[in-house]
Amino acid sequence: MDGGTTDVPRRVPPRPRVVLDGDGLGLSGLVRLADAVAEPVVPPEALDRVRRAHRTADDLAAQGRWYGRGTGVGALRSVAVDPSDAAGHTLRLLRSHAGGAGPLLSPRRARALLAVRANQLLAGGSGIHPSFVTALTDALRLGVHPAINEYGGVGTGDLTALAQTGLTLIGERPWLTTEPDAELPAPVTLRPGDSLALLSSNALALGRAALVCHDLDVLLRATHVVAALSLAAVSGSAEAYAAEVHALRPYPGPARVAAEIRRLLAIPDRSLTTGRRVQDPYGFRAFPQVHGAALEAADRLREVVETEINCPSENPVLAPDGDVYHHGGFFAAPLALALDGLDLALLQTAQFSAARLQALTRADLTGLPAFLTTGPTSSSGTMILEYTAHSALAEIRAGAAPASAGHAVLSHGLEETAGFAGQAVKQAERATEAYPVVLACELVTAVRALRLAPVPPRIPAFEAAADALSADMTDRDLSGDVSAAMELLRVLADL
Repeated sequence: MDGGTTDVPRRVPPRPRVVLDGDGLGLSGLVRLADAVAEPVVPPEALDRVRRAHRTADDLAAQGRWYGRGTGVGALRSVAVDPSDAAGHTLRLLRSHAGGAGPLLSPRRARALLAVRANQLLAGGSGIHPSFVTALTDALRLGVHPAINEYGGVGTGDLTALAQTGLTLIGERPWLTTEPDAELPAPVTLRPGDSLALLSSNALALGRAALVCHDLDVLLRATHVVAALSLAAVSGSAEAYAAEVHALRPYPGPARVAAEIRRLLAIPDRSLTTGRRVQDPYGFRAFPQVHGAALEAADRLREVVETEINCPSENPVLAPDGDVYHHGGFFAAPLALALDGLDLALLQTAQFSAARLQALTRADLTGLPAFLTTGPTSSSGTMILEYTAHSALAEIRAGAAPASAGHAVLSHGLEETAGFAGQAVKQAERATEAYPVVLACELVTAVRALRLAPVPPRIPAFEAAADALSADMTDRDLSGDVSAAMELLRVLADL
C-alpha cells in the first residue's frame, strides 16, 4: 500500500420528509420545504383522489358546465370555446396570463408556492391531471424552481405567478437552480382544463405569508426576552405581569406574555414587588396588552394560512358530492385582513420597544448615567441607537397602512374589487426585516444597562446576551453590536 487515501463517495443523509396529502400540511412543514431542508412525500391515496377528480371533471366538462374549459375567462366567461380548439385554448390561457414583471422571486419564496399549490391540488377540487402534482413535488425534491416575477397578483388568484409556473412545468420556460447539473422534472403534457385548474389559487401569497409567520414567530418570542431584560434594567414593577391581573381580563395573548416575563425573570406568581415606582411607563406597564395582541394576530395569520393551504380554492371547484360549483373562494380577503392586522399589531409592539430603549437611557428611571456612558461627561454612549431604531420603526410604520383598503376594477368591470393579499404580504415582509433592528437596538442598550447595575441579574437571558455582546462601553462604532444582537435574537427566542 502506498499510504494514499482512497476517494469514497460521501453518503448524504436523507432529508426529513413532509407529507403532502391535501389535508394535513402545517406551517412548519411548508417552511421546511421552502427552505429545502425536507422533501415531499405524497401518499398514494392522495394522488388517487386527484385521479378520480380529473375523471369526474372531464365528464362534467363534456356536458358544457365548466367555466374556463368550455368558455373564456373573466369578461369572456360567456364566450364559448370551440371543442376543436380545447387544447389551444388551454395553452393560450397559460401563455396569456404569464405577464408578470419586476425582479424574480427568491428560491425560498418560489419553493413555498410549489409546496402550497401541490398540497391544494391534492385536496381534489381542481380536476387537474395528476401529472401536475407529481411535477410540482418532483421540483421540490430536485431543488429546482420556476422563474417568477414579483408583480402580478392582486389577491384574486396569483395568476401571473402560476401561469409562469405552468409554462415551466410544460417545458416552455426554464427551471432555475443553484446546482448546474441538477436533474429536472420531466415536462408535463397539458390537457384541456389543466390551465385554469392550476391558476385558481393564491399559492404565492399564502407561501410568502407562511414564511412571514414563521420568521415573526421567532422575533415575537425573542421580544419576551428583550423586554424582560429591559424591565430588570429599570427595576420595573412586577405588578403589571401578575397572573391575578390577567385573570381579570382573560385575553390569551397578554396572559401568555405576562407568564413569559415572570418565567424569564423568576418572578413568583403572586409577587407584588413594585420596583422603584408606583407605575412604570407604558413600554413596561402595558407591554403584555400590546405584545399579546401581536401574538394573537400571528396566531390568526397561522390559522388562515393553514386553512387555505389544506383546502381546494379553485373556481370552479369540484365538491365531494360530485358536482361542480362556481364561487368566490379564491378571493383572498381573509389572508389580506390577517396580514394587515399583524402589520398593525407589530407596529404597536415595535413602538413599545423603541419606548423602552428611550427609557433605558434616562438616569431618572435607571439610576445610571444618561445614555449609559462610562467615559467623560460629554460621551454619547448609546444615544445613536435611538436614531437607528426609529429609522427601522419608520419602515414598519410605512407598511402598516392596510393593503386590503385598496381598490381595483378589472376585466371590463366583471371583477370590481380585489383583496390585495400579495401587497399585504410584501408589507409584512418589510416589517419582518425592520423589526429585528428595533429589537436589537433595545437589546444592546438593556445589556449595557444591566452591566452597569450594582448587581447584574443572574438569569439565563442576561448571561446568554452578555456572553454574545461586547462589554466595551467606550464611545465607539456600535454597528457590530447591533448586528450581533440581531443574530442573537434567534438564540434568545428558544430560552
